[in-house]
Amino acid sequence: MFMREAVSRIATYSADTFGVCSALFELGGMIVIHDPSGCNSTYTTHDEPRWYDTDSLIFISGLTEMDALMGNDEKLVHDVIEGARQFSPRFIVLLCTPVPLMMGTDFPALAQEIEKATGIPTFSGTTNSMETYEKGISWALQMVADHIVKENPVSNSGRFYCSWQPSFASQSQKAIPINIIGMTPLDFAYQGSEKTIRQLFSKRGFSVRSIWAMGSRIEEIEMAGQAQVNLVVSYGGLEAAKVMQKRFGHPYVIGVPMGPFQDTLCQALRQAVHTGENQYPCLQRIDDGKSTMAMIGESVYATSLAAALEMTIGMHVQVLCALEPAEHTLQQTDCCVSSEQELQLRLKSKKIIIADPLYRPICPKQGTLIPLGHEAFSGRMYEQQILDLMKPDIFHDFVKQIKGV
Repeated sequence: MFMREAVSRIATYSADTFGVCSALFELGGMIVIHDPSGCNSTYTTHDEPRWYDTDSLIFISGLTEMDALMGNDEKLVHDVIEGARQFSPRFIVLLCTPVPLMMGTDFPALAQEIEKATGIPTFSGTTNSMETYEKGISWALQMVADHIVKENPVSNSGRFYCSWQPSFASQSQKAIPINIIGMTPLDFAYQGSEKTIRQLFSKRGFSVRSIWAMGSRIEEIEMAGQAQVNLVVSYGGLEAAKVMQKRFGHPYVIGVPMGPFQDTLCQALRQAVHTGENQYPCLQRIDDGKSTMAMIGESVYATSLAAALEMTIGMHVQVLCALEPAEHTLQQTDCCVSSEQELQLRLKSKKIIIADPLYRPICPKQGTLIPLGHEAFSGRMYEQQILDLMKPDIFHDFVKQIKGV
């Protein structure tokens, strides 16, 4: 379910088009948004904190009114081919927006034509800018799992390629190789989260082979088949994990390591490797049905944080998800919300609400909002309140803030 009804006091989530851009930003591909103008500036201004310090080939086609009326697909094909010859991308992705959607543009055919002319793998995304960002991330990472990860993942030197220096624990023969799938700045704090999660698992006897797709070069992701288990940290990573399971037999675990939930997650990863079965630790939560605390957010992140808080303070946290939820994350007391009005009604009885600050207008007067910024919802407005809760000290301070209410 989605927030399809009109909203009057809160924001809306980032679009699926931008989810694709975010997921593929660091992988050396060329992303072309077929649109008159505006999408690129909206994405880079609000949803992409990497834009000003990292190069990426993300373009707008510059669709004109006459092009739309006459169906001038040749211009798009020509411009993409010229761009590919100039920049030599690793792959090309064409993304649809509302105007070409109404025009009935045949993106798969255009992708085939461009690939034939350039020799570069070209894909047409399933976006329309009417769905929310997690759908775009899901398509993009599934495409990576299908087409970028090598079938026989052996590097030229016969050793695994790694762009970072592993710790002593990860060099151990007993270290379990894992992939982290579904991490982008739309859901996680930029400039730190990817380093935190590497260090966290390295200290616990795991070797992080790749992070999809923040903080890993494409060479690491190409070798992702060498891992033994995949950790899904957002809805956007689930379908890719299923593809990896089908291709390589990797089981997957769903969850984000925060607070005491980190130990639960590590145990689940080892269990998955031992049994070959998927694990769903987000479902191992207090469920007393009498929660006065709620959290609004993406399903995997929100349920993981809820589990960590319940283990710390002993109170049930109800998760309210305004996005498509990942399987095996929400409990019976959690729920999906499809409108601003429904969300406001469910918040009426809550004393503590953990959410992006832009949800404040619909929070009850007697309730206390604990701000937790979410780039996919409020963009850069509350960057200082987008917290890396995987860090023990930041999680501890966050718990103290809740206990102080």
